[in-house]
Amino acid sequence: MDAIPLSALFAALIFLLVLSAFFSSSETGLMTLNRYRLKHLAKAKHAGALRAQRLLERPDRLIGLILVGNNFVNVLASAIATVIGLRLYGDLGIAIATGVLTLVVLIFSEVAPKTLAALHPERIAFPAAFVYIPLLKLLYPLVWLVNQAANGLLKLLGVSTDQAGGHALSREELRTVVLEAGAMIPKRHQKMLLNLLDLEKATVEDIMIPRNEVVGLDLNDDIEEITDLLTHTQYTRLPVFEESIDHVVGILHMRNIVPLLKRGALTHADLRSVVREPYFIPEGTSLTRQLLNFQREGRRTGLVVDEYGDIQGLVALEDILEEIVGEFTTDPAALNKDITPLEDGSYLIDAGANVRDLNRALHTELPTDGPKTLNGLILEHMEDIPEAGTSLLLAGYPIDIMQTKDNAVKTARIRPNQRRPQSVE
Repeated sequence: MDAIPLSALFAALIFLLVLSAFFSSSETGLMTLNRYRLKHLAKAKHAGALRAQRLLERPDRLIGLILVGNNFVNVLASAIATVIGLRLYGDLGIAIATGVLTLVVLIFSEVAPKTLAALHPERIAFPAAFVYIPLLKLLYPLVWLVNQAANGLLKLLGVSTDQAGGHALSREELRTVVLEAGAMIPKRHQKMLLNLLDLEKATVEDIMIPRNEVVGLDLNDDIEEITDLLTHTQYTRLPVFEESIDHVVGILHMRNIVPLLKRGALTHADLRSVVREPYFIPEGTSLTRQLLNFQREGRRTGLVVDEYGDIQGLVALEDILEEIVGEFTTDPAALNKDITPLEDGSYLIDAGANVRDLNRALHTELPTDGPKTLNGLILEHMEDIPEAGTSLLLAGYPIDIMQTKDNAVKTARIRPNQRRPQSVE
């Protein structure tokens, strides 16, 4: 190399440092690409994304190619820097060249390029993919040899390299993706997506109408009473039973009974003829599963039964949809019929209210993994039926029992703004 001018050596060294920066930045860019955005762009036939996706199908080959190229460039740069040092400063130049080259490579060929690629991976990775595809074909024998040796060593250590696919996102990871989307997803749509992800956590007991609140037709009633109920009901579907809901006959759709009502000659036999056989739902069924079951069975209403076959309540398709999109009604009184705000910032609550509905309406964090109503929650906490005037601290929230009746808490007052920190045992 003594015959090569110093200017040519410096030019070659600068060129090699640029190549080193290219290998370093492209490695970081390709490895930090958002895999889901990459799939989206590849489906849209983006040329750079298609090539990057091909390369990332076998990351061991890609890494082998990059490291072969990067190490070759760095070794050659080190050799040239050593020659330049010797020619300028003699034996002392070797130490000077080593120190200077290490600093230059670290800053200009490693840290700066990799930082740039981490911040803008697509700008680096997609152009680099155009270079790596033909380069991989050219150097394939060498890359294959390196990979075989590396993969063999990994297998000796018990690491399999056969599966290079990505991992599916968990529900909580998907929640994070939705929350991090920010302005890209409107707030209302974001809330709907989060509600959809949470649908698997809730069961039909969480949203069902309890059996004591189910409105239905008793075939033992006089036809005048039945006609009056049908005329004034706000529901589209009603369970039909004899004496009690435990002896259910079927589900009546109002559109089937309107012609009979107009005719003015409704009979009990007519009612029996137009009801549809009841559809039963086992308790513990998740809302996600029940939504699919409703679709498969072509039903919109079902009766929840426990392990003994006793009816616990009623669930409608609309109830599940409201868990995703929110309440359909725009009547505030209908939304908050169980909640009465008081002047001091507390709320008077019908203790039969659903805990999940209270949490949504009052932005509280009452536990939802146990009893489904506030009454049940209080009774479980107290392990007794409290008298009116009793106060308790439930999940940190001060609650006053206002009225008890028939072995149950009827009304209670809660102060969400006075929540106290809970001790950690």
